[in-house]
Amino acid sequence: MNALENFKLLGISLLLMVGAAAGLAACDSPGPAETAGKKLDDAANKTGMKIEESVDKMGEKLDQKSDAAGIALDDAEITTKVKGAIYSEPGLKTLRISVDTKNGVVTLTGSVDSQAGFDRTRALAESVGGVKEVINTLQVKPRY
Repeated sequence: MNALENFKLLGISLLLMVGAAAGLAACDSPGPAETAGKKLDDAANKTGMKIEESVDKMGEKLDQKSDAAGIALDDAEITTKVKGAIYSEPGLKTLRISVDTKNGVVTLTGSVDSQAGFDRTRALAESVGGVKEVINTLQVKPRY
């Protein structure tokens, strides 16, 4: 059972308790049974609407939080996969290459020894699933 379902059950329980209390209060007041029933219905409807609004707001917040967490998790996973692909490539000086991912856009920074290293690093990053775009700001700095 997820948090939203638990919250709905809590809301239903509160609605039943408020309804029972309103019913008992209506029974004590003088007047015809119709008046007491109407008061009970009104109280239950108002409480139900407030609980429903609260549940909807809570559901929206949970959706927003889970969406944000999903994006962060996906970005971290992409970064890890890109780094793994780069680190497993012979000839690349991996300690000089940084990888950052935001919303599926991978940014490569640092330096490589050659244009071939520049191109290969970009190709490796582009080959990782979930990568929407690669911004390659690597500097080519040949070693002599």
